[in-house]
Amino acid sequence: MTITATAPALRIGPIDLDVPVVLAPMAGITNTAFRRLCREYGAGLYVSEMITSRALVERNAITMRLIQHHESETPRSIQLYGVDPATIAEAVRIIVAEDRADHIDLNFGCPVPKVTRKGGGAALPWKTSLFADIVTRAVKAAGDIPLTVKMRKGIDRNHLTFLHAGRAAEDAGAAAVALHARTASEYYSGHADWNAIGELKQAVTSIPVLGNGDIWSADDAARMMSETGCDGVVVGRGCLGRPWLFGELAAALGPAGHGSLSLSKRPVVDATLHFVAAAFRRHAQLLVEFFEDEDRGCKDIRKHVAWYFKGYPVGGELRAALARVSTLQEIDDLLGGLEDAPYPGAGAEGQRGRAGSPKRTALPEGWLDSREIGADTGDMMRGAEIENSGG
Repeated sequence: MTITATAPALRIGPIDLDVPVVLAPMAGITNTAFRRLCREYGAGLYVSEMITSRALVERNAITMRLIQHHESETPRSIQLYGVDPATIAEAVRIIVAEDRADHIDLNFGCPVPKVTRKGGGAALPWKTSLFADIVTRAVKAAGDIPLTVKMRKGIDRNHLTFLHAGRAAEDAGAAAVALHARTASEYYSGHADWNAIGELKQAVTSIPVLGNGDIWSADDAARMMSETGCDGVVVGRGCLGRPWLFGELAAALGPAGHGSLSLSKRPVVDATLHFVAAAFRRHAQLLVEFFEDEDRGCKDIRKHVAWYFKGYPVGGELRAALARVSTLQEIDDLLGGLEDAPYPGAGAEGQRGRAGSPKRTALPEGWLDSREIGADTGDMMRGAEIENSGG
């Protein structure tokens, strides 16, 4: 099947993007080093790791480091997590007052038990007034800085929240909404429900709607936009070990006529083994610069080994050695002996990262009994921000 994408530029508040693509926040992944690397290959909006609002307000040292951007990064984007409207608003005010970002995103999509068990992340939109209050106060605190919302379909298939939350965010003044088309209980398992993205696009009409879930290639991105009518895509696990995916997305969805070409005729990156090895080495270098510590940077690149070399003829012994490196010279020595090999096709494609399996979402006791928040529940939720302090 030949798919044709006709994607206009994406506008989020005053920010114009030539390519309607956003890098999804991923804990321990989307630090300055990875964002810079992705930007070197393509274009779009590159969002920071999730930052805990209370930690930012308390000026936690780790958090203050995570919100830093390299001088080459523009526009700058930070994602905030929180459950208390006042704390989130204060975190937004700090970002604005100190000129730390050009775009702020609010996380209502995290399915991790330690977050949802306290009513945060994907659990929070169930409490309709609290959700609206958080977005309204954050938008007001942001002023001219565009503020967006990222969410999931809901807690589970019997407790969906995305349509109400999408309209509430629109009414509160959000500049865009993004939907990961899974429920919290699905985690990353199965297939994303792209039909839900289309439903949200029909319900939210005055601001952009972005789709997220199961975008492993430029073909997938074009199909999502064609099938759902969404205004752009958010890419997460699909770029793990493949930062050049943003180059393919730019060619598929960007300007210069590529947006009207069939995908079968669009140029793609020739990801030979030597190309991949060079990308891996560049990533390691950027991590060393980010941490300002060669040992720490090299330790961080270890978790990327399996993603980069997925499907390539790289033996287990070499993979294991790369997963133990402590210096850039070790990386150079190990990669220097690699013979080039062509892109392996299907072996390197498809799902990346852990999918997990469907599970009952961890929630506060009695959470589903009401769509409103009680005083005792509010006190418990504020503890969630303290426990997640530090980014």
